[in-house]
Amino acid sequence: MGNATHSFYFNLTLFLNIGHYRYPAFVFCLLIYSFIVFANLFIILIISWEKTLHEPMYIFIAVLSVNSLYGSSGFLPRFLIDILSDSHFISRPACFTQIFFIYSYAFFEVTTLSIMAYDRYVAVCHPLHYHRKMTTKTVSVLILFAVICPICYLTVTTIMIVVLPLCGHNIERVYCASWNIVKLSCIANALNNTVAMFWAIFIAFLPFGFILFTYVRIVAACWKKASEVRGKVLHSCLPHVISFMIYSVTSFSDAALSRQNLKDINPFVAIILSIEFVVIPPLMNPLVYGLKLPEIRKHIFRILSLKPKIPKNSIRTLPEPPPLT
Repeated sequence: MGNATHSFYFNLTLFLNIGHYRYPAFVFCLLIYSFIVFANLFIILIISWEKTLHEPMYIFIAVLSVNSLYGSSGFLPRFLIDILSDSHFISRPACFTQIFFIYSYAFFEVTTLSIMAYDRYVAVCHPLHYHRKMTTKTVSVLILFAVICPICYLTVTTIMIVVLPLCGHNIERVYCASWNIVKLSCIANALNNTVAMFWAIFIAFLPFGFILFTYVRIVAACWKKASEVRGKVLHSCLPHVISFMIYSVTSFSDAALSRQNLKDINPFVAIILSIEFVVIPPLMNPLVYGLKLPEIRKHIFRILSLKPKIPKNSIRTLPEPPPLT
């Protein structure tokens, strides 16, 4: 064990001194954050207001939007402040809080995508039993599962990181990353690192494997149906597949970056790769679901065109004029 330090702050060393370009960068990131908040709130409100969208698939989409707000708000406000700041120190409590927010968001995302995959699996492979299986109680239990599992896992993980004796305070990221703090530990235990790595991979690939399994079953079931039915099924599943691919690519980039020597990578590339998993999915999910799903798209266009929704019962036909004599 080396000499443990007891600094109350960590230093985020991946930030660059870009001079006056910090102001355009700040405006650009602020616009991205504003769009994320507006677009996801818009999706949530539409699904909440429209009774025709009170179905499991759309409820899960609303949950995904809530998580997008949660994750982006746990990272971007602090990131915006750091862009304008000359120093990039973060206190230990704030650092560990940020770890919990960012990684619980990441875990929420994959568990939500898992229950969405299960919903599509039941709808396609067991259509006659869909309403019996996907009841309000079942939906509530699935959402509770998607929330509780990440909270439990991240609570234990964060506590284990907090108690580590550290021999440094420089973090080669623009946010507090758990693996970077573990590398600062004074305890050089290869076995513990291997076990931690294996457990992290297992936790990550278990839901990924489940999602892939469900979509293999969906494709196999669609293959036996008529081409028209097959097209409708694949069209309803396409937004979920796109969201899954976006999250998979961005999270893999972040995981791969954690195992690289950042001194060998262009700093701008390293920053983009490190933040894209917490920026791109919240940015793209509202666009994917809002533009690809006809039911949501219809309500979005109706609201944006400011056309009032007139109930059919309120439309009365005028009496015919009397014949001319």
